[in-house]
Amino acid sequence: MPPGPAHADPAAEPGDPLSSSDWMTAADWEAWCDVTAEDDEPPALDEYEAEEPDPAPGEWVSGASGFAAGNLLDAMPGGATLAFFAELAAGEGNRYEGLSDNELDGVISAWDRQEAYACARKYAAVAEFIRRRPEPDCATDEQSGMPQIWDEFAVDELRMLLAENRGAAEDLMSRAHDLAVKLPETMALFEAGRLPESRVKIIAYATAPLDPAEARAAEMLVLGRAGRLTPGGLRAAIAQAVMDVAPDKARKRREDARKDARVQRWAEDSGNAALMGRELPPAEVLAADQRITAWAHELRAAGLEGGLDELRARAYLDILLGKDSRPQPGDGGDSADGGGPGGFAVRGTLTVPLVTLAQLADRPGQLGGIGRIDPWLARNLADAAARNPKTTWCATVTDEQGHAVAHGCARPEPASRRKRAKPGTSGGTRDGPPGFSFTPEGQDGPPGGYGTWRLDTPGDGPDLIIELHPLTTDACDHRFQANGHDPGVKLRHLAQVRHATCTSPVCRRPAATCDFEHNIPYEAGGRTCLCNGGPKCRHDHRLKQHPKWKVDQLPDGTFRWTTPSGRTYTTEPTRYPI
Repeated sequence: MPPGPAHADPAAEPGDPLSSSDWMTAADWEAWCDVTAEDDEPPALDEYEAEEPDPAPGEWVSGASGFAAGNLLDAMPGGATLAFFAELAAGEGNRYEGLSDNELDGVISAWDRQEAYACARKYAAVAEFIRRRPEPDCATDEQSGMPQIWDEFAVDELRMLLAENRGAAEDLMSRAHDLAVKLPETMALFEAGRLPESRVKIIAYATAPLDPAEARAAEMLVLGRAGRLTPGGLRAAIAQAVMDVAPDKARKRREDARKDARVQRWAEDSGNAALMGRELPPAEVLAADQRITAWAHELRAAGLEGGLDELRARAYLDILLGKDSRPQPGDGGDSADGGGPGGFAVRGTLTVPLVTLAQLADRPGQLGGIGRIDPWLARNLADAAARNPKTTWCATVTDEQGHAVAHGCARPEPASRRKRAKPGTSGGTRDGPPGFSFTPEGQDGPPGGYGTWRLDTPGDGPDLIIELHPLTTDACDHRFQANGHDPGVKLRHLAQVRHATCTSPVCRRPAATCDFEHNIPYEAGGRTCLCNGGPKCRHDHRLKQHPKWKVDQLPDGTFRWTTPSGRTYTTEPTRYPI
């Protein structure tokens, strides 16, 4: 039997697993010997003749007893050894057969330490990456070997590698730098698995404005209890430590952050949206919050249903949009999906499959700046857009993957060809239910294109005519080529249809705010054409021109990026809802 408390290996070194209590089965011992044996053969198990003591009444003995409270594995730092025994404890199908609740708690804690250990090793690798990408001629920290500044485009390599946005990659590099230069004790606990990444982020962010000596002083004020504090408790503790160590820098950080005040919006996973203000003056935020709550109570008193959080959200939008959501006599229907925008015009791009508009199928649409939206919201927004005479309409034909293969923008039907009454209407007004229709116009349309079509929208507005042009550049006929460097309105628009965002693999900036970038430079003989251009944000436009980076544009519209390390990443044309 494996050595236990009554027959511990006398040759075991202090801290050796064999000198601890009996927590290994024969199978565990054999596996351990397999992974630790080097030149010497492991001792035969039959050398240990003493029998295991019988368990005390009510005691649950298992091969994972080392994970029980107070035992060796319950306190072992993260690393290969801990991962080995935690994996053994998991057993077949990760069912942890035979473990007591106490032991299972210990395994959960062990995996938590192992997660922190693995994450710390990633940060150490990122730190080495920074050492290899210094800004030319910048100073280097003697102790850590870290450059004070890294190359401008190093973050782009990392964000492509990890498929992260630029901000997240920059934060990762900043933390890796600070852990190596400013926070050695925090990094030591991180590597041992004693501090999870969530706590490390809090410490690194709070000490970012400090110099190395100040940061070390601040970390030492909280590290003794950092592992026991909740995130909120640690955030308060490290903020206090920074103020104790460098109160002037804490004040300067608050004042400087005011310059970064902003309002952000994003899509919620549910399909709704979020809106948030950042770095705002605290006193005004408190006043605004009180005003939102006060109006929420007014809405409740007027009979609007919902919990306080829901009413506060409605009050927030009321105040921003100048609306009054208190129920009025004769109110009917629900405008929560945006069908009644209260006089405000929504500016953006709404993409809806034709079968959804025609109510032939329920397929999701897409709203610029928000993302995918459900079919019912898509139809509501399209109906609202049809009531606005300033709305412009385009049609895009896609392949089976959703890639655009043809596109056309609508124009009013010429008066000379306009029909006196639409099919199914009387005197220019629809008899049937309102809806959309898309029908052939009967004319050939542009040469090599997809014909001319008529788009009818709900209501009694004019019919719209759309000529569909092909977007393919596989064997490009250069029909949209511009003579000079400027692509012009039509070519720029078609490039933005094919790629709705920047053509970097990890950038989501809308194409409408990007440059039209020539893949082969215009000055080097590159065409101003769909086959040699696409949208790139200004940063990625500059990145592509860096001599250590290479970008190829393939005939199908795919862009292939090659980083200085030789890795390649691709960006396919946008996939639209189909």
